[in-house]
Amino acid sequence: MDAQGHERFREFVENRSSALLKTAVLLSGGDRHAAEDLLQNALVKAAGRWQRIDEPEAYVRQILYRQQVSRWRLKWRRRELTVADPPEGTGGSATADASSAADLRIVMRGALARLTARQRTVLVLRYFEDLPEADVARILGCSVGTVRSTTHRSLARLRALAPELATLGPADAEQQPSRDYSPVEVRP
Repeated sequence: MDAQGHERFREFVENRSSALLKTAVLLSGGDRHAAEDLLQNALVKAAGRWQRIDEPEAYVRQILYRQQVSRWRLKWRRRELTVADPPEGTGGSATADASSAADLRIVMRGALARLTARQRTVLVLRYFEDLPEADVARILGCSVGTVRSTTHRSLARLRALAPELATLGPADAEQQPSRDYSPVEVRP
């Protein structure tokens, strides 16, 4: 890589790594260390082909998705994360609004961590990345029907794992300033 390419890559990493890390955290079920490893590996692969990449962010995201697919296909068992119960919400003040948004993020993060890697990846791609089913199917190397059924089963499991999401409701999710850990609108 020449000096100009090296500088462009450094700027890309500096400007886009936090957004890419958020996606990696969601894909890895909230395990920040695994997410950092996932992103680091994706950036290393992108650096090797940097001169030939037209859309760097799309390329790195594609690597993230494919690496996550490869991880869930591995035969060895991964350790499971345990998630503590979220704190109880307080009253109806402005602090309570911020608290309920934080509660929603905590509950959502915990519920996503308890899904399988495949279920979590499908939900992240469909709702966090807002990709159509056909694109998700292409990225994951499966049929559109598989994406639909996995999405349906994943949402049902999410509702079963975290019924408290229905009490927090989608109105609380709309108050959040970012898409951080709230990719799915869960209805009762």
